[in-house]
Amino acid sequence: MTEQTIPNSSALAGWRKSSYSGPEGGSCVEVLDGHPAGLPVRDSKAPHGPALVFSAAGWSAFVVAVKTSNL
Repeated sequence: MTEQTIPNSSALAGWRKSSYSGPEGGSCVEVLDGHPAGLPVRDSKAPHGPALVFSAAGWSAFVVAVKTSNL
């Protein structure tokens, strides 16, 4: 897989936080649906920072791994 990044993720509109994120902020990730290169993911605390772009298969594998981890 070729890793892609978006250097300044604030240039894109439509970011959403997980429904599990509380209103007080904290450690959250945001995703952007409908991007042609895949699924961009960024740190909600750094909205002007970079975003990683995952393929659909890569994102699915990540979600499965998080759901089954013991952390």
